[in-house]
Amino acid sequence: MKKKNILVAFGTRPEVIKLAPVILELKKYPQKYNVIICNSEQQKELSNQTLKYFGLDADIKLNCMRENQSLAEVQARILSSLDKIYNEHKIDATIVQGDTMTVLTSALVSFYHKAPVFHVEAGLRSYNIYEPFPEEVMRQMTSRVTQLHFAPTIENKKALLKENIDENIIHVVGNTVTDALFCLSDETVKESEKFFDFEINKDKLVLVTVHRRENHGERIDRILNAIKDLTTEFSDHTFVLPVHPNPNVKNKVYDALENIQNVHLLPPLDYPNLVYLMKNAKLILTDSGGIQEEAPTFGCPTLVMRYETERQEGVKAGVSVLVGADYDKITEHSRLILSKMKSETRLKVKNPYGDGTSAKQIEKIIRDYFMA
Repeated sequence: MKKKNILVAFGTRPEVIKLAPVILELKKYPQKYNVIICNSEQQKELSNQTLKYFGLDADIKLNCMRENQSLAEVQARILSSLDKIYNEHKIDATIVQGDTMTVLTSALVSFYHKAPVFHVEAGLRSYNIYEPFPEEVMRQMTSRVTQLHFAPTIENKKALLKENIDENIIHVVGNTVTDALFCLSDETVKESEKFFDFEINKDKLVLVTVHRRENHGERIDRILNAIKDLTTEFSDHTFVLPVHPNPNVKNKVYDALENIQNVHLLPPLDYPNLVYLMKNAKLILTDSGGIQEEAPTFGCPTLVMRYETERQEGVKAGVSVLVGADYDKITEHSRLILSKMKSETRLKVKNPYGDGTSAKQIEKIIRDYFMA
């Protein structure tokens, strides 16, 4: 097999977490692959910070974000920047993960240059083009030009088959987020305890994350009102909220929660520190996709503050509950958990999203693809 130039493109922290195991696996075979790491820097600080944890650095940084730019503007900027890269390098394949603007633009430019696209975490669907927005459309469009679909679950494969995608190019491999968790030693996670400058009662810890674009505006107001009332009702519990830097989120979070004694608002966290909180939380309230996949590993009940989720496996397994941005549902379901002892709330369910071998499977499939 002739050595292949593989461009791995991403721009956000979740993409780094889920692609790092794949990058590290490919780098084990330098005679087979030249891995080119490209960071569009949609989340500049978060993505570069997380890369360093895995001992990685981007070969190419696009610095694509500008203040208050529209979706069309960021798409145009990334498309143009990537096109130059493909003109300057011989790219044999492009690996993307998930459903961000970087995923769609990388897939399109790769297609324009007739380089195959390998899509990690393929086949997730809500079938509502505005939930999540704009991600649902981005991942559907990416699927149309993908040559290898790495689906986390059987349900994801079924979604792709419904769209008349050839079964021979769909591979169920689990989710690489589980691989990333296994990259963390117990010592590394425990070391994170020293990061927090406040006492964490592991029996009464609530982790909250909110950032999704469709939750901006009135929805985030309802979410924050629910959290605020829960902090009063459960004043003996500690609520920890890493605050997303987007001003549409950050300003509202600080206005609503900054002066509440049992609330700790933190800057975005290093990956090991976030895992420490997930591992020790009594309850997680989130609109994140990745956390829905990670929480089952720790048996932590998770309330998903979205109206649609493309991760139905967790809902079916009983590890996640959809509560939307509905004040009554958020408070009602939270009370059911927070009013009990933590030991009574632990979920004894196998993580439906993978066993930690996804990256090895992906490398083998890529190798077979090029050997064919």
